[in-house]
Amino acid sequence: MNTCPWCGNQTDHLYVEVKDYFLSQEEFKLYQCDQCGLLFTVPRPGPDVIGKYYQSDEYYSHQENKKGLIPRIYEAVKSVNLKHKVSLAIDGLPKGRLLDIGCGVGDFLVHVQQKGWEVAGIEPSDDAKSITQNRLGFLPLDPSESTSFADRSFDVITMWHVLEHIDDLKTQLSELKQLLKPGGRLIIALPNYKSFDCQHYKDKWAAWDVPRHLNHFSPEVICSIISSIGMDFVDTQKLKWDAYYISFMSERYLHHSLPLLRGALLGLISNCKALRSGMYSSLVYRFNNLIDE
Repeated sequence: MNTCPWCGNQTDHLYVEVKDYFLSQEEFKLYQCDQCGLLFTVPRPGPDVIGKYYQSDEYYSHQENKKGLIPRIYEAVKSVNLKHKVSLAIDGLPKGRLLDIGCGVGDFLVHVQQKGWEVAGIEPSDDAKSITQNRLGFLPLDPSESTSFADRSFDVITMWHVLEHIDDLKTQLSELKQLLKPGGRLIIALPNYKSFDCQHYKDKWAAWDVPRHLNHFSPEVICSIISSIGMDFVDTQKLKWDAYYISFMSERYLHHSLPLLRGALLGLISNCKALRSGMYSSLVYRFNNLIDE
């Protein structure tokens, strides 16, 4: 039996077996909690070993000035995506204070700061923090230092593809609730295993990304979990470019020829199907922190 990292329920409900095609080639299992619905990775590497699963030159999210076609495409798409993310996070709000958890090299924070906002970041990678410090003039905090922020000190908190990496969901979500002002906005971006590209690639779907992704959420599950900590669901928004990147990586795992072209085609098909279903490869969930009575 395996223990759900969110609700503590014991389950032996095996959902799918997945290999770490990206790096280690090790095999993992995803179990589904029969009580809250969360999918979770088993075994879950501890904090003393998880770092080795990120040590790759192809882990683009923390790479700067990488050469080659794929990193260049990644950077070009990231630039377009950043403007969309900034809009989702702060449009319609007066200038305030924003915290980005898992801020990487600070790309998103740079754009938000340029809009006149005060920004802060949390990031575990020392290399990424150093780059952010050079760009923004401050050193993001380590996750272990997050309690140094005062309660109710942020108008917006963002997590762009971060919550799936978090081992202790209860502690992380409790901190989110404490740090966000009443009425504040919470933004969470996550892969969506209800998408067409996941149904197509099955266990080869790159966004399973085990064991770096410890948790796997459907729209229903993430909305239920965040609502249970006292936040109101506002809406979901799409990150349509993610389907192309995920499909490209999945094609590579399948060792197909022309993975870039095939991935672009499958990503387009996935996005077209999502026009009706709403089940995009990645979704952004927006919540408002409930105002205390």
